[in-house]
Amino acid sequence: MKKFFRSGAAVAAAANVIIVAMLVSLGVFAFVGAEDPDTVSAFDDPVYNTDADGKVSVMINVYQGSDYVMQLLDIFEDRGAKCTFFIGGCWADDNNDVINAIVDGGHEIGNHGYFHKDHKTLDREGNVSEITSLNSLMEAMTGTAPTLFAPPSGSWNDLTLEVCRDLGMRVIMWSRDTIDWRDQNAQVIYTRATKDLKSGELILAHPTEKTVEAMPEILTYIEKAGLQAVTVSELLAS
Repeated sequence: MKKFFRSGAAVAAAANVIIVAMLVSLGVFAFVGAEDPDTVSAFDDPVYNTDADGKVSVMINVYQGSDYVMQLLDIFEDRGAKCTFFIGGCWADDNNDVINAIVDGGHEIGNHGYFHKDHKTLDREGNVSEITSLNSLMEAMTGTAPTLFAPPSGSWNDLTLEVCRDLGMRVIMWSRDTIDWRDQNAQVIYTRATKDLKSGELILAHPTEKTVEAMPEILTYIEKAGLQAVTVSELLAS
């Protein structure tokens, strides 16, 4: 490869030409020209908590435990609380009645992927397939496609964020995890959900026997703290 040595303005001009060529080859100019200026700086960050005043969200990630989901729905109805259920597609396609009960209870359905894959390891096509397959199923079942995505195991990367942004969706994480799928102890679940709970927090849980046992006390704590349990979308809009 030949090397050309220049000085002063010539070097600067050559450098500028090279930079421009690199940017064009990467599609940067096309990207900036095609996007709204408010969206080109970065993809929407995942939501771990919000600034909502006087509200929190309980989130139930569901790939199993249909009977427990139904029991949780009864508890939420009794307490006047709302929840966002992040649904797995391979569970949902066998549980149409439970999906209908969630919607009829005034709760929100979010996207938890179709096969509970690790989105950090997926390429663009894999991310799109996992997310849109569940969206299509929910739209067929309920008439509405989810706008929120909770990555299985909390695993995501910039590509996941980009795909969700392109689909008009937000990536939802959590500020506190009950780890109820592992630790089957109602008191531990309750403590993790409520200790020093603040407005705007996102509480992650799953449909387990001990979660059902702990949920009435969790909601009682929320009420006594002067907080309201609402869907994630309502929390984000507050």
